Amino acid sequence: MTRLTTEELEAARGLQLPDVAGDGLRVLFCGINPGLMSAATGHHFARPGNRFWPVLHLSGFTPRQLKPSEQDELLSYGLGITNVVARATARADELSPAEYREGGRLLTEKVARLKPAWLAVVGVTAYRSAFGEPRAKIGPQERTIGGSRVWALPNPSGLNAHWSTAAMAEEYARLRDASADPS
Repeated sequence: MTRLTTEELEAARGLQLPDVAGDGLRVLFCGINPGLMSAATGHHFARPGNRFWPVLHLSGFTPRQLKPSEQDELLSYGLGITNVVARATARADELSPAEYREGGRLLTEKVARLKPAWLAVVGVTAYRSAFGEPRAKIGPQERTIGGSRVWALPNPSGLNAHWSTAAMAEEYARLRDASADPS
C-alpha cells in the first residue's frame, strides 16, 4: 500500500465511502464511519492495524485474508460493508450523538431495502448510540429490521485493546455459524 501524506489524509476528512452491498446478503457488516485512510483509498477498514480483514478470515467468513483493495470480493461470499455514519473522520469520537441517531435511522432504511439476513454492527458502542439501546451487549440482539436479524460485534480497530484478535475471531465465528443456519 502506498503511504499517504498527512495532507492527503486530511483532504479525505468529510468524504463518504461507497458501500460494498447488494440485495439479500447473508451478512451486511456495518462499521462506525470511514476513517481518513479508508476515505482516501476508497477501501473500507484500510488503516494498517485494523483487524477486520484478518478477523473475517480467521472466523471462517472468507477462505483467505482479503486486502482492503479486494473488498468487492466480499459480495461473492454473500457479505457486504456499510457504515453507521457516512462522514469520514480521523476518530469516531468526532461524531455527534445526533449523527449516530440519524445514521441509525438511515441504516434502518438501507437494511429494510437490501434485506440482508443479518446486520452486523462492528462496535457495540456504535450500535448503542445509533439505536438508542444503552445496555446492548456483544452478540445477537432482540431488534430486527424487517426480516433482518441484528448482531453487535467487537470493533476491529487496533485501538480496541479489550479484545484480542483470537477472541474477536471467535465472536465473528458465532455470527458466521448463525448466518449459515437456514432457520
